[in-house]
Amino acid sequence: MDRIEKPYGDVAPFASKPEESRGRLYPEPESAFRTPFQRDRDRIIHSKAFRRLKHKTQVFVYHEGDYYRTRLTHSLEVSQIARSITRFLGLNEDLAEALSLAHDFGHPPFGHSGEDGLAAVMAPYGGFNHNIHSLRLLTSIEQRYAEFDGLNLTWETLEGIAKHNGPLCRKGEEEFLDPLLLDYLARQDLEIHTFASAEAQVAALSDDIAYNNHDIDDGLRAGLFSMEDLAELPLVGPVLAGLKARYPSLEGSRLKHEAVRRMIDLMVSDLIRESCRRLDAAGIRSAQEVRELDHPVIAFSEEMQAHERVLRDFLMTHMYRHPHVAAEAKRAKHVVGDLFHRYMAEPGTLPAEHEAAVMGQSADGAARTIADFIAGMTDRFALMEHERLFGSTQS
Repeated sequence: MDRIEKPYGDVAPFASKPEESRGRLYPEPESAFRTPFQRDRDRIIHSKAFRRLKHKTQVFVYHEGDYYRTRLTHSLEVSQIARSITRFLGLNEDLAEALSLAHDFGHPPFGHSGEDGLAAVMAPYGGFNHNIHSLRLLTSIEQRYAEFDGLNLTWETLEGIAKHNGPLCRKGEEEFLDPLLLDYLARQDLEIHTFASAEAQVAALSDDIAYNNHDIDDGLRAGLFSMEDLAELPLVGPVLAGLKARYPSLEGSRLKHEAVRRMIDLMVSDLIRESCRRLDAAGIRSAQEVRELDHPVIAFSEEMQAHERVLRDFLMTHMYRHPHVAAEAKRAKHVVGDLFHRYMAEPGTLPAEHEAAVMGQSADGAARTIADFIAGMTDRFALMEHERLFGSTQS
């Protein structure tokens, strides 16, 4: 196949340019050798939150097998997809990579089940949201530097973390936002009423591409569904039929890998074509114009969106609600709830530094400190803590 030329050159006019960055909340001298977005990426990689992703669940708890995705491997896969897309579109790879690597920072142990459990116990104390927790980790909870809390990332990176899925509210509706988010916005305006950069939009859809396809891989590996089940789907079916026609004797593991990589290519190719169509139609000439539109410029075609909905419904039925996964989800909520209630009732069971942070606080303040501690746990550490305090992780 002939190589397709980049439609917008190496640097598109609507790319986020490091020399035009709005800077950091706490001004710092910039590096002579790295751009601001490269420094953001490096700070993210060196953070505690990034290392903890190694033992945080994507779907399967860490002890179920070494080959299943974790939050860390998933984030690396998202980054790889986002870099490929941004390079072709002439966007800023470093910004897209930073956003891809940090997008799951706020997830507690045990994936969405852990988040559901933590949100339930925190309901009387202001709730819990992993996207807002990601922002709090990057702006206050991580404490590595002498002159400020957080990682002091650029405005563009924090904007992308806060609203990579789109505007957070309309103007005049701020009262409905989480107070924790409003507290930060009082310090730094992230323009929550607008879309984020094209790089942030790429990172968000790269996340969708990665988890849809790699959950197929993990689901097949776990035996939750079969190739025959997938053959009924409108997007996967033709891929499998084409592979079987070309390689009639291809064994299962190779067939699975070939199908997944072709699916990723189909989705990436569709996203690039549709995004180019939208960008050309809108006549976008700057990164700020991307933000000011009333619709995203990075998107799948309507046909691909329909195929993706079918795939998500399939995975919801056959994987996320599978009895085995549901049993683990129930146990995860049980573990998170047990830990929270024990720490609240007996702060002395917390590690010394966290016990000291809780002492003297209001109930809301103590609950938030404890939730932050639990959210930072890996699956492994949460299970060890439950074993220490209760002797069992069984519900």
